[in-house]
Amino acid sequence: MKMMKISTLCSIYFRLSTILLVLSFFNFPITRAASDSAYESFLQCLTQQTNSSDQQISNIVVTQTNSSYASVLRAYIRNARFNLSSTLKPTVIITPLQESHVSAAVICSKQVGFQLKIRSGGHDYEGLSYISDRPFFILDMFNLQSIDVDVKDESAWVEAGATLGELYYRIWQKSKLHGYPAGVCPTVGVGGHLSGGGYGNMLRKFGLSTDNVVDAKIVDVRGRILDRKAMGEDLFWAIRGGGGASFGVVLAYKIKLVPVPETVTVFRAERLLAENATDVVYKWQLVAPATDDNLFMRMLLQPVTRNKKPTVRASIVALYLGGADSLVTLLAKDFPELGLKKENVMEMSWIQSVLWWANFDNGTSPNVLLDRDLNSADFLKRKSDYVQKPIPKYSLNLLWKQMMELGKIGLVFNPYGGKMAEIPASGTAFPHRAGNLFKIQYSISWSDPGTEIAEDRLSQATNLYSFMTPFVSKSPRSAYLNYRDVDIGINHHGEDSYAEGKVYGEKYFNGNFDRLVKVKTMVDPENFFRNEQSIPTQPRSDSGVTPLSSSTTGSWKLIGGLLLCFFWRS
Repeated sequence: MKMMKISTLCSIYFRLSTILLVLSFFNFPITRAASDSAYESFLQCLTQQTNSSDQQISNIVVTQTNSSYASVLRAYIRNARFNLSSTLKPTVIITPLQESHVSAAVICSKQVGFQLKIRSGGHDYEGLSYISDRPFFILDMFNLQSIDVDVKDESAWVEAGATLGELYYRIWQKSKLHGYPAGVCPTVGVGGHLSGGGYGNMLRKFGLSTDNVVDAKIVDVRGRILDRKAMGEDLFWAIRGGGGASFGVVLAYKIKLVPVPETVTVFRAERLLAENATDVVYKWQLVAPATDDNLFMRMLLQPVTRNKKPTVRASIVALYLGGADSLVTLLAKDFPELGLKKENVMEMSWIQSVLWWANFDNGTSPNVLLDRDLNSADFLKRKSDYVQKPIPKYSLNLLWKQMMELGKIGLVFNPYGGKMAEIPASGTAFPHRAGNLFKIQYSISWSDPGTEIAEDRLSQATNLYSFMTPFVSKSPRSAYLNYRDVDIGINHHGEDSYAEGKVYGEKYFNGNFDRLVKVKTMVDPENFFRNEQSIPTQPRSDSGVTPLSSSTTGSWKLIGGLLLCFFWRS
C-alpha cells in the first residue's frame, strides 16, 4: 500500500514537474491553475510560520476575489500611469499587522517562488513597489505605522509604513523645539524615503534623512529580524541610501531628532523673464549652495503664458531656520538681485512651516498631517540630474526657449552645499555630496488618461533631459534613486544581471555601487529581493558563485524531486 502511494505521488509529481519546468525554462507565464496552487501553498506556509488560524491569516492576506482587493491595491498607487486595466495585478496583497507576519511573508514567498514587491507609501515614481511583468505578491507595510518619540534621548523609532506627515506630527506633539530633516510631501512613506536617501528643506543644515539614522530593523532573506548590531555595519551602511528593497524588508528606523528654533521664516518669490528672471536664476546658482547653512532656497522653473505669450516663471521657495530680520539682512548682502523685503516673508513655528511647504493654508491644524490622502494620483513622470558648474546666462536663454517650445515640463533645482558637502561620498550609500551645486528634478504631471497625451508628456521629459546633457554631471551622468527613472536602465535578472545593474547602478550610486553589490551578494546571494532597478549580485567571475533567480531555484528543486523518484524506482 505504501509502495503504491509513493508510486502514485511520483507519477503526479512527474507530470506537474514537467509542466512547471517547461514554463520556467522557457519563460512562459504561469497559468492560473499553477498560480492558485502556489497561493494555496503560500497560505499553508503562512499559517504554519505564524501559528495562526485561517481567520487570522485572512485578515492580513487580500486575494483577487476579496471585495476589498481593488481598494487596497489602489490606495497607495501614487502614479496613475500604473493603475491601468492592462497593468498586471498582484496575486495577493499581504498587509502585515506585526513583525512576525513580515518574516513569514518573506519565508513563504520564497518557498513558493513568487517575487515579493515591498510597498510602504507607494511614492516610487515608476511604481516598482507594486508592479511587475510576472506573477508576484505585494507586501504592503501601511499597517506598520508605530512612532515612538523619546525627547529626552532626542530620538524616535518609526516603522516603515508610517508617513512623513505622521512622523512630523508625533514629534510636534512631544516637542516644539525638535524636527527631522526629511521630505516636504507628508504622504510619503518612511520606509522607502529613508532607505533611498530622502531629503528635505533642512538638508543644508543637517544633511539627509539618511544621515540622521542611528539604528534600524530589517527582515533578511531567511526571515530573521536584525537590528544594527545583528545585521552588521555593511548592511546598515547599504540601507541608508542604497534602497532597502534590494536587501530585505526594512521594518523600522531609529532616527536622530534635530533642534529647530521657536521661529522659522519662509518666503516665495516669483519672477518672469521680463522681470530679470534670468539674472535671478544665474545668481541663485552661485548663492543657494554657498549661503548660510540655515537657508534652503528651492527654485522652480515652469513655462507659463502671460498676456497670451509664452514665458518662463522662476519661483524661489525658501525655509530659513531663524527670524525675518536676519534673513532679509542676509539676502540683501548675498542676493540683492532678489530684492527681498521683510513684508515678503513670514515668520512661523517649524510645524507651521511643514504645513506651508505642503501647500496648506495658513492656520491649518497640524492634524491634517495624519491624512494619508489615499486614492489620489495624477499621471506623472520624473527624472533627475546633478549640476556641478553654474549654467551660463546664454545657455539659460537657450533653456527658456526649449521649455517654452515643449510647453509643459518644469524643472526643480534643489541646492546642496552646507552639511551635504561635509559628509564623505562613502559615508552612506548615497554618494552625491561635495562638488554638486544642486540637483535637478524634471517634473511633468497630467490628469487626462489618453495615450496621446501620455506620449507627448513623456516625450517632453525625454527631450528636455537630452537638452540638458552639456550642463550636468558626466561619467557617470548621476541620478537620484528616490526620483526613480527606468529610462536609465532596467534589470531582467538573467545572465547579464550585473552588467545591466551596473548601467543604472553607477548613475544612482557612483563609486558606492561595487560595495553595494558586495553587500547584496553577501546577504541575498540568490537575489530573492529584486525589482527592475535593484542591486545585482556579483557575477560568477567575481564571487565564484552563479546566483540563481527564484524561478531557476524552483526548477532545480523540481529536478531534485524527480531524481528522488528515479532513485526510488531503481
